Amino acid sequence: MNQLKKLLQQIDGKSYKGYKQIQGSYSFSNYKLKVDYVQGDPFAAPSKIRIQVDDHIKSIRPEWKRTKKRRIYTEDVIARKVAEVLDKNKPNVKGSGKSGMVSIDQPKQEILERTAVSIEGDQTTVCLTVGLPANGRRINGKEADKLFFTILPNLIKDSVLAIKEEEVIPFVELADQHDAILERMREEKLISFIADDSILPRASGVSDRPMKNAVAFESPEQNRITIEVPHRNEPLTGMGVREGIVLIVGGGYHGKSTLLNAMERGVYPHIKGDGREFVLTDPDAVKVRAEDGRQVTNVDISPFIKNLPGNVDTSRFSTENASGSTSQAANVVEAIEAGARTLLIDEDTSATNFMIRDERMQQLVAPEKEPITPFIDKIKSLRDELEVSTILVMGGSGEYFSEADQVIMMDEYLPYNVTDRAKQIAEQHPSGRETNNAKFGSLPSRHFLSQSIQARKGKKEKVQAKGRTLILMGSTEIALDGVEQLVDSSQTRMIADILMHVYKKGTLKKEQTLHQLLDQIEEQFNQKGLSSFAPFQDQHPGELARPRRFEIAATLNRLRTAKVNDLR
Repeated sequence: MNQLKKLLQQIDGKSYKGYKQIQGSYSFSNYKLKVDYVQGDPFAAPSKIRIQVDDHIKSIRPEWKRTKKRRIYTEDVIARKVAEVLDKNKPNVKGSGKSGMVSIDQPKQEILERTAVSIEGDQTTVCLTVGLPANGRRINGKEADKLFFTILPNLIKDSVLAIKEEEVIPFVELADQHDAILERMREEKLISFIADDSILPRASGVSDRPMKNAVAFESPEQNRITIEVPHRNEPLTGMGVREGIVLIVGGGYHGKSTLLNAMERGVYPHIKGDGREFVLTDPDAVKVRAEDGRQVTNVDISPFIKNLPGNVDTSRFSTENASGSTSQAANVVEAIEAGARTLLIDEDTSATNFMIRDERMQQLVAPEKEPITPFIDKIKSLRDELEVSTILVMGGSGEYFSEADQVIMMDEYLPYNVTDRAKQIAEQHPSGRETNNAKFGSLPSRHFLSQSIQARKGKKEKVQAKGRTLILMGSTEIALDGVEQLVDSSQTRMIADILMHVYKKGTLKKEQTLHQLLDQIEEQFNQKGLSSFAPFQDQHPGELARPRRFEIAATLNRLRTAKVNDLR
């Protein structure tokens, strides 16, 4: 600590690059400070530091980290506490550029495995980003002294060291409750559970916080199940959505898409008070949509599309500019290839000709002139052959009534089970359209070649996330706007680091399927942690959060530089 103070005095007023001298480790009275990376300019990307607190200073109870999920939830509550203190007490440091900035990778409504806070053994590590103070482009040693010897100690004192049991215990209990619900869902073969009294609508299109004065969810009696969960006086009740084909219908603005959105976000746990904390969905559920203009590389879309003009081979289909129907077909096939067990689809973001072709259109356009086998003709083979369920929002066509196992109607944000009525209508008004109940068809078994990842730009090699929906890989942009279950920019940063790691390690040189590659990445997550993919080992891992395998696959599938072999 004294050594750092002397260094700051010695370099005061010197060129900003003199800050490089403070990289290293320093012992403070209540914690250890590690300065891992020092920015080269006050206007450049900020510096990276870690603060490590031993258990004998601030005890993390053994029961709070007894399971992996408990540990992740405990890390999450500590990160939220640090962010809360930073929001209340903005650092008062003078200087140019990013001088005095202090931040942590702040969690949102979802609880994700992150690198912001890590609990390992008898030590808690907090990763922070700081802006080292400057006057112009010279070191401001006095303000740096304030940053390291007043602001940071007060931050740790008011957050990590001040955290109370009553702040942690609800998160630990929530971890147990989520585990209990997921276990019951597996036993009952449920693909989603929405608890009674959940608040599904969000505050606005740009806010994931719950809407005030919204209609509380209430399950239809036919779908209501009861789940005994720990740490509650009463069991949870709510709507259980069973495996199969589930149709969500209703008038416009009555909550169909809101329900589906809650389900698609339910693959991630939510914090208490979010309104969706007891909305859980099969973790292997994937939202698919049409995505005009996306890259598709060597994907077998022949289950849905054949006989394209020009004799295009749709069993090994590639395009730099996919249409609505070909992109949605590719998204379905790619999701299943990556391991999806449930598909989530909203007609509002789907290609109409991919979803349905009615009787009149069938009569006008001869079968040999129509290359698309619509999704309605494959939905049962998905369920029966591949054991893939579908939850589908459909407000404009009753053709799916005959195919559905369950039909849920949303009316003023409340669900009603209208399965019997829908089946009755289907019998009274039989469809005149010709159906194609053929087998689903084969799935690809693709291997991404090593040259797929082209990280070099000039003399440098770089893969960098720019927000939640964009990755810059060398000279190429990877657009992820259509990947709707990518919910945090820290997940995107993690995917960028994975791409660079795979590139550096030559992982793609081994002939393995995409599914096997995803298994390997997940095994490394589980065995070595998220930081094992970071560029510098044993240093600040960056602001990273764990993505699912499906969003990693979606990124690879959108590489415009992809080179892919089908190993079938």
